[in-house]
Amino acid sequence: MAVSTGQGEEEVMSTINITPFTDVLLVLLIIFIILASVVKEPRLPDAKNKQKVHPSQIVVLVDEHNDVQIGSNVVNEMQAKVQFQQLVKNTGSGLKTVIIKANPKASFGTILRVMDAAKAANLTTFGLANHVEGTPEGASGS
Repeated sequence: MAVSTGQGEEEVMSTINITPFTDVLLVLLIIFIILASVVKEPRLPDAKNKQKVHPSQIVVLVDEHNDVQIGSNVVNEMQAKVQFQQLVKNTGSGLKTVIIKANPKASFGTILRVMDAAKAANLTTFGLANHVEGTPEGASGS
């Protein structure tokens, strides 16, 4: 834009247009956000137990395919309630604690339904097993 001052000389006022620069930065930011969420699934943190965990007679394993293993029996979610009731009956209602060890890829819905089935069988205390520091990833810890 040229502005004349009346002296016959033209002064040129220049301004910097940062709109294209801002557009490019926003597009790059969106690309990085999308790539960061697609590239790597976040790892669940390892819990640090300060208290000694007492072993329970009822251990529930949930694998990455959402298969449920209660004790030595592999059951589906619908059979879990019956299995818990049978365990309580066989032990004379002496057990109240259930330890659940789930694969990080297991569905949280499956874990919650298993916990609900245990509550229906009057098992009221739950513990979640985790990886113990210093042990191999495949080893179970208490």
